[in-house]
Amino acid sequence: MSFSSDVKEELNCIQTLANKELVKSELQGYLISNNVKIIEKGTKRKIRFSTESEYNINRFARLLSNCKIQEYKIQMQGKNYVIELALELLRNIIEVTDIGIKIERNEIGSRENAKATIRGAFLGSGSINNPENSNHLEVQLSNEINCTCIEELLEQFDIKAKRLSENRIYIKDGEEISKFLACIGANKSVLKFEDIRLKHEMNNKINRLVNCEGANLNKIMNASIEQIEAINKLKRENKFKNLDDNLKEIANLRLENPNANLTELGQMLKIPVGKSGVNYRLRKIIELSK
Repeated sequence: MSFSSDVKEELNCIQTLANKELVKSELQGYLISNNVKIIEKGTKRKIRFSTESEYNINRFARLLSNCKIQEYKIQMQGKNYVIELALELLRNIIEVTDIGIKIERNEIGSRENAKATIRGAFLGSGSINNPENSNHLEVQLSNEINCTCIEELLEQFDIKAKRLSENRIYIKDGEEISKFLACIGANKSVLKFEDIRLKHEMNNKINRLVNCEGANLNKIMNASIEQIEAINKLKRENKFKNLDDNLKEIANLRLENPNANLTELGQMLKIPVGKSGVNYRLRKIIELSK
């Protein structure tokens, strides 16, 4: 199963069905998701919710039942589970306007109700990428009003989401995704997500250090080659003997230790000097060779 499916399976097990307010709020979240459609059948209007997940369709059905709505049917259409019921049955649950089903922030109520609404919207039409590959969480709502409502609810919990289109929000920041999962009650998924994210961050840090170390080694080796060539040139031209003792000492150390960095060379001197002192002497040798 995908990580997204694992999250939704965990949410399906949340025991809030005895609380009528939370049941209604979560059902409202489902109903404003993009996977709920209003369809015309003769003179009647119905809503249809479809999902590939059996436990998701079961959760939706239980929410309906707990709201004392029993007149619905579930069927298979291809790979999807589909549930249909008369729109009239939802008149006390959600508002239907010319643009379709909608809900607004001031209709939600408590913080727990807000969490339940966000959870329902995610279960209805949300997805999250496998964190092994990339950080991306997305929820698609049925219209712009509902999208704005979910954005405002997330702001209440200091969760920063961005708008992908007029009815789609997304989160790419790993910390914000963790906050979102915790908000909707997917606590086990938060731990799994954070574990994967921490491993990725450690791997990225190690890679950066390795790359940086490699670049530093290349820099040291290139400088060392230039210094050794300068020293050998002075020797070939019989000018090495004219160097003062400080330059001769550092030159001989460089020939003996081609891989050493400037700090290490400085510590090998009879009278140790710092990195800048070593660099000055080696630059002087290069200038004299030219």
